[in-house]
Amino acid sequence: MKRFPYIFLYLNIYTCFFFGIKAQELTLSIKTEKPISEGIMDSLQMKTSFKDFNSLKNEADTLYLKFQRMGFIESELLELKKENDSSYLADFSLGKKFSFLKVFYSSEDFTKKELQQISSEVDETYFILSFESIPLSLKKLTAIRNQKGNAFARVKLTDFEKDENENLSATLFIDNGNVRTVDSIVVKGYEKFPRSFLKYYAGVRKGKIFNQKKLVAQNENLNGLGFVSAVKPPEALFRKDSTTVYFYLEKQNNNLFDGILGFANDEETQKLTFNGYLNLELNNNLNYGEQLLINYKADGKEQVNFRTKLTLPYLFSTPFGLSGELKIFKRDSTFITTEQQIRATYQIDPRSTVYVGYKGYESSNLLDEAIAGTPIDDFKSQFFIAGGSYIKPQNRKLFPVKNAILLDVGIGSRKKDGKSEGQLGVETTLNNIFNLNYRNSIFIQNQTSVLFSESYLVNELFRFGGINSIRGFNENSIDASLFSLINTEYRYQFNDGIYVHSIIDLGYFENETISIKQNLYSFGFGLGLNTKAGLFKFNVANGNAQDSDFSFSNTKIHISISSKF
Repeated sequence: MKRFPYIFLYLNIYTCFFFGIKAQELTLSIKTEKPISEGIMDSLQMKTSFKDFNSLKNEADTLYLKFQRMGFIESELLELKKENDSSYLADFSLGKKFSFLKVFYSSEDFTKKELQQISSEVDETYFILSFESIPLSLKKLTAIRNQKGNAFARVKLTDFEKDENENLSATLFIDNGNVRTVDSIVVKGYEKFPRSFLKYYAGVRKGKIFNQKKLVAQNENLNGLGFVSAVKPPEALFRKDSTTVYFYLEKQNNNLFDGILGFANDEETQKLTFNGYLNLELNNNLNYGEQLLINYKADGKEQVNFRTKLTLPYLFSTPFGLSGELKIFKRDSTFITTEQQIRATYQIDPRSTVYVGYKGYESSNLLDEAIAGTPIDDFKSQFFIAGGSYIKPQNRKLFPVKNAILLDVGIGSRKKDGKSEGQLGVETTLNNIFNLNYRNSIFIQNQTSVLFSESYLVNELFRFGGINSIRGFNENSIDASLFSLINTEYRYQFNDGIYVHSIIDLGYFENETISIKQNLYSFGFGLGLNTKAGLFKFNVANGNAQDSDFSFSNTKIHISISSKF
């Protein structure tokens, strides 16, 4: 007989399960000494129905913490009482609502500039916070502390007090933990990655204070090299007495090829001539970060341009590098000029590089007879050159450089007919991308070059025009002793693989050999497309001189494609 109650209980449970009878839900309401506004109620985001008592009690405790964070620092849960079988009432005493907190701090922990990131009112010994902003402000201060190498630092408020005016104050307490430094660096995925680029290009060095945010930015900078990509953000392994940073890198093919070559017979000389262009760029094939450039352009008759350059960065794992360059320019049967250049570079920091070097020219007059008004002659020039560059990268696949400053100064002399004449050459390039948002940006660039000399020869002047200088003009078709160009583009990026842009180029040049000063302008549009074959660029631009009438015949189409292999 004693087993009957248990059997009856089992039958009840079975019956409830079988017929789908659900347990009754519990509801929660709150009571305070004074009615609270709808705004506070909305901020509480309070739950009102629960499946069991434990979840209801947890919500009541959570409401207590929420009141504290809103400024009801004296709030208290007086009672959680049951009104009937399914409803409960949480009775709170809120007390005074404090809107602001006066926080005392030590200047040894934070500077005024750092505290101004979280507060608009910062004094020498204290700052003011609104209660709603306290959690986020403490989180920001903790992040600042972590960036100083205190990876495990924690910031909290202690010693809450009320003054005679019923204003609330607290003290900022810093638990610094141990200051961490980078003790070792490990590269995963691309073990042969040239470590000098980590040290000098990215700025990651052993012994530096560990800063997670800075390491992430340095890791992203490596993407600007082209021959490597960061697979994921760096990670740190903290041991008792050491910190190891892991970089996850992957080698990328970054050799570029772009070119079209043609062959034809010259009708006058019956000799085979070459035309077209070739651009070959070999990068990091020896896992050293080296670069070899070979560039050839020819139109068959008027001009031939050849350039080759070898760059060796970070010699013997130092910030010093070396580069050598050879250029040959031939204009029809008028002249040929050869330029040799060698530079020793020094990287000051990841973005800044300076150099010194030597540049020499040798030019020959190919004319059998002199042409009146065209001063062309044999000469040799030697220059001591110095300059520098500042390049700021950005994490954008199509536009990897945010801004750049390039400066090249050469002091030397030209020898002609046994006479020497002092010369000074200055070349600068400034550009910047103004990112309005992800899709819209504005690109502005200025190129300026000037040669100071008592006299000038045609075959020593600067040559410009074409896709890399002022669009809408033939390549290297304009000679100048001084020129300054402004290139502008409004860019609209559809995605990471395609963009369109406007073209508005302005220019001014002087040619002392023919005593001309002239303004130039061009306008048009362009398209950039990242294809499987490479980056395809298509530009259409119409170029005109200042006093010339507009003509569609001056429209030029510039096409280039860079293929990686």
